Amino acid sequence: MTEPTAASQLSVTVAEIYESRFVPSVFAGWARALVDAADVGPGDAVLDVGCGTGIVARTVADRVPGHGWIVGVDISDGMLSVARRLQPDVEWQQGDATRLLYADEAFDVVLSQAMLMFVPAPMDAVREMARVAKEGGTVAVHVWASLSQQRGWGPFHEAIRRHAGPEALDMVSGYWRMGNREAVVKMCTRAGLRVKQASTVERDAVYRSVEQFVTTEIAGTPLEAALDPGALQHIMEDTAAGLTRFQRPDGRLAVPLAGHIVVCRK
Repeated sequence: MTEPTAASQLSVTVAEIYESRFVPSVFAGWARALVDAADVGPGDAVLDVGCGTGIVARTVADRVPGHGWIVGVDISDGMLSVARRLQPDVEWQQGDATRLLYADEAFDVVLSQAMLMFVPAPMDAVREMARVAKEGGTVAVHVWASLSQQRGWGPFHEAIRRHAGPEALDMVSGYWRMGNREAVVKMCTRAGLRVKQASTVERDAVYRSVEQFVTTEIAGTPLEAALDPGALQHIMEDTAAGLTRFQRPDGRLAVPLAGHIVVCRK
């Protein structure tokens, strides 16, 4: 996984790259896992915080018969433009995760996928998610596990460090910042939530090839413009060598990706 440019600055073009490359290979499967873990039911009012192009909210709309009010909130206009195009019957709103513009106890279920690591004050975001959840309602968050727990991403990161340097590596390391599961559990508890389940799951992120994996992970990040073609080729070669064991017979690459899902009751 890589860190895109600041969310508030994302263009529609970058958002389309995110939707076309990251969502099918990574986020769609995790969205299903998050919605299932939260046990979203018919008629529930659901808030997707840091919705991006809306895969979690769209998953609720697709998987829950008779679903209720569904809202997706994101700080990025570009992301929301794509979300509105893909699912116009969901309510999409621009907003800050640390200052949600909804009343106390407005939602039965509040969800957040791979968002907390990009919020300057993640504790404030968790408190806001707790505030807008109804008494007895559910707050469920997903974050990626730490880099040390990522069997598939280690060779890619090492290749970047070797051929582009530590500063380049910093450009693609943002996703692992909230990788300590117990720290996330403590944040939820401090926000007044009762933790029902905290699990670490590993799912395969599937790519057509090593080349697609590397270019997808770099696309839309500051590293994309900073890398010269020679360094990119070396990164590609080293990553391919490190990920050989994850290559399927059909040539596709199934890279294991570990994440934490924490489900709470208010």
